[in-house]
Amino acid sequence: ILFMQRINEDIKTGNFKQIYLLYGEERYLKNQYTTRLRKALCQDGDEMNTHFYQGKDFSLGQVIDLAETLPFLAERRVMFFKDTGLFKAGGEKLAEYLATPNGTTFFVFTESEVDKRSKLYKAVVKHGLCEECARQSADQLRSWCVRYLGHEGKRISRSAVELLLARAGEDMENLRSEMEKLLAYAGEAEGITEEMVEEICTEQVTGQIFAMVEAVAVGKERRALELYYDLLALKEPSMRILFLIARQFNQLLQVKLLTGQGMRQKELADQMKLRGFIAGKLMEQARVFSEKQLKEYVELCTSSEEAVKTGRLAEKLAVELVILTISRRRPVVE
Repeated sequence: ILFMQRINEDIKTGNFKQIYLLYGEERYLKNQYTTRLRKALCQDGDEMNTHFYQGKDFSLGQVIDLAETLPFLAERRVMFFKDTGLFKAGGEKLAEYLATPNGTTFFVFTESEVDKRSKLYKAVVKHGLCEECARQSADQLRSWCVRYLGHEGKRISRSAVELLLARAGEDMENLRSEMEKLLAYAGEAEGITEEMVEEICTEQVTGQIFAMVEAVAVGKERRALELYYDLLALKEPSMRILFLIARQFNQLLQVKLLTGQGMRQKELADQMKLRGFIAGKLMEQARVFSEKQLKEYVELCTSSEEAVKTGRLAEKLAVELVILTISRRRPVVE
């Protein structure tokens, strides 16, 4: 990834930009590179010249006054900002300052979202390094998992990696956590197997929704209900579960329509902005439903949500009825 190479080069050479902005959905990458920049820019234990701001609870005027102050017995003063929202609104004053900042003050911003039309974003592009930490592709995640485990002296098979991604999801922080558990569990074993992943790795909520819809698809209503109750035990709200079921059936309907047009897995994944293995799973699930059924189930989820909002159905019962209704349909054979 190009921006990683740039930051790594800056750290290696000590030739730092005065402003860094890391933004996007992938928390792991933002955290990793913010930490690396902190270690490179700040002296160990230097609390006098290292400052942290999170959210909106601070004064830009005070920030700018502090930025104008020379560092105390150090080469630089470093300011870290996290999820301030300034790149969407309210950052104009800081943008003006960053055009000609004090040369000994450095800025590191991490944001979930930015407006590229904002003055602050344009100021960082002009005077610093501004890059997106986006969700990684399935191939990038596979390679990263292999490298991460390989660095610890463990091999992992392609099938075990696929199962790991299916269970842990696409969030790199979740994946790192699950790989740490696998390393501890594997002990002296040379490799990570599918059996280890099956035994150790926690299935994320989206993975359990997948499993629930798979159970529904083959008419296993008892298994689908068990998965539903497991999610409730994990304090997952019924209405969020209903939303995820609805989203899955919306995706299945899109897959059904696109495959009906002759679209193949890779093309479909690109069109729907999905991981390849997720697109493959959706294609498998869509085969056991007709287009008419999928439209009916999307509408069922919508009407069930409306019934809850108007007080005609309790939340828990509404989701149970959706699961039972779909499980008991007549199967489609393709």
